[in-house]
Amino acid sequence: MAKTIVVKQIGSPIRRPAKQRQTLIGLGLNKMNKTRELEDTPSVRGMVNAIPHLVEIVEERG
Repeated sequence: MAKTIVVKQIGSPIRRPAKQRQTLIGLGLNKMNKTRELEDTPSVRGMVNAIPHLVEIVEERG
């Protein structure tokens, strides 16, 4: 079984640069407090690390 992480959106994309909004969409997030379970890959980690003020890692599984 692959390792996964649960990512939660904690910040609003309003008045943020377009690149940060697109990163949220790439993670599958678009509303406050929404969570997604994503595969723990370097690309997903890089996206999360690019917008730490908008998302948080809730849980790591696997």
